[in-house]
Amino acid sequence: MSKRKGNLAHRSTHAVPLADADADLMTQPGGGAVAAFSFGDPEPVSRIQLLDYVESMFNGRWYEPPLPWEGLASAFRASPHHGSAIFLKRNLLKTMFIPHPRLSSATFGAMALDFLVFGNAYVEQPRAVTGRPLALQHALAKFTRRGEEAGRYFFVRGWHQEHEFPAGSVFHLREDDVNQEVYGLPEYISALQSAWLNESATMFRRKYYANGSHAGFILYLSDAQVSTTDADALREALKGAKGPGNFRNLFLHAPGGKSDGLKLIPVSEVAAKDDFAAIKNVSKDDVLAAHRVPPGLLGIVPTNAGGFGNAPDALGVFIDNEIRPLMQRFRELNEWAGEELVRFVDMPSVAATA
Repeated sequence: MSKRKGNLAHRSTHAVPLADADADLMTQPGGGAVAAFSFGDPEPVSRIQLLDYVESMFNGRWYEPPLPWEGLASAFRASPHHGSAIFLKRNLLKTMFIPHPRLSSATFGAMALDFLVFGNAYVEQPRAVTGRPLALQHALAKFTRRGEEAGRYFFVRGWHQEHEFPAGSVFHLREDDVNQEVYGLPEYISALQSAWLNESATMFRRKYYANGSHAGFILYLSDAQVSTTDADALREALKGAKGPGNFRNLFLHAPGGKSDGLKLIPVSEVAAKDDFAAIKNVSKDDVLAAHRVPPGLLGIVPTNAGGFGNAPDALGVFIDNEIRPLMQRFRELNEWAGEELVRFVDMPSVAATA
């Protein structure tokens, strides 16, 4: 038995060309050709590990973000649970925030939303002609870039549409990242695949119903007793079942016909078995776990008899474990501003009242 490597399309007329495959052609003693090939190593589904090699590239004036912020902004509304969990945290922070003459509730709310979505938040400190500090202004994190020197920031909306802030006038609040120290990354990165899976499942089901496949079936007629004329009459009767007067009963008379001569095979029941409910539930649980939000606080209806427990207690624990640490992060602005701009309503802790 001889063995040689090469293009299967040129070696044998019985072989089919294979793209991107390592192939070996073995000639049998009888003259036939047997192709043995492999399609390479398994490709991992997850691309999260690519973040380990991402750096914030410097383009000569500012650092580019490690991830495209447009993708995070689009993913914000990909899953209802993902967006709702972020809005819940923002609303709780904004509700307990005490406005300041230099930091309004609207500015703080926009800053909090940016920090939860992008892992970065920026506010600009404008000054009067006399040097007196004015009210802080929110700078969109999606378009704000950090320069090479400390305290230097740019606002970049597009090509040749950049604006440089005055040096030292921008406060940058960033979420910690293990791979770089220029920009922050949000905590929910690991749940993005689940959020996109939830969106894909919903879009697939919408397209499935929009295409009308939910009403399709195959009428398999194999009985020799039914003539061509009878088959044409049956076809016309099925066509006439659409529109006004539909859902009518059909009668087929085939004396001496077989019991399996006429079969109705519903196409929709086969195509619809895509585990839609299971995909939605599993992806929802992943997103809620990444945000650490109790499902009862998002208006999710429980499916078990016990429910989600006491909602006020769940809210109190959520505030202690998630909202208070976020409050502490936003208080970092006070040190930069030299004044207590970020203040919150003093609420008793659940652990202290237990």
